[in-house]
Amino acid sequence: MATQLETSYDLTGDLVEACSCGGPCPCWVGDDPDGGECWSFTGYHIRFGKVKGVDVSNLSLVSLVQIPGNVADGNWREIMFVDANASDEQVELLMDAFQGRLGGALADLASLIGDRVALYRVPIEYTIQDGHGVVRVSHPSGAGFAIDAEMDPYRGPDGEPTQLINSSWSTIPGNAALLGKASHNHVAVPEHDMVWSYEGRNSIQGLGFVMKG
Repeated sequence: MATQLETSYDLTGDLVEACSCGGPCPCWVGDDPDGGECWSFTGYHIRFGKVKGVDVSNLSLVSLVQIPGNVADGNWREIMFVDANASDEQVELLMDAFQGRLGGALADLASLIGDRVALYRVPIEYTIQDGHGVVRVSHPSGAGFAIDAEMDPYRGPDGEPTQLINSSWSTIPGNAALLGKASHNHVAVPEHDMVWSYEGRNSIQGLGFVMKG
């Protein structure tokens, strides 16, 4: 019989997300996306964690998706980008977790993907400093960026980031999401029909998320 260690993941890190919806994103409260569909990316940086006992700390991955309607209806198209610093073993294990084969919250998210279009291993720049998030994903061709985005959270009267808690939808279930706005969200993957350029649209951050399966 497989042990708990052999079949689980335990990840702690940060999330950034930006999409075509105006802010705050209606998808997070169960409504349909603005315009009837959502073009989005979600980036995860794993500060520290293990999958099946193998260390996957300090690695990033970004899911680029087309969502054709309400998020809960599924049938998403996805391109996955994994950190160029990841070994073959780490890539395989991360995909076991993020494609739902190890259960938990990530399996619930993975069940919404109807078409896994491509998987690329590329350099990923991922930083969050004082709430300012930057994500740049190199294009697989080596020419320019597939994803280039920057974002900042909304802030309350006390100067602290505005939080969304216990929403009907989340890419980091059980963790608070920080609502914000992306100053720019540029995507250029024409070979897979994913090209867009938005300014001042929705962004989400999740700092210090914990996900286990």
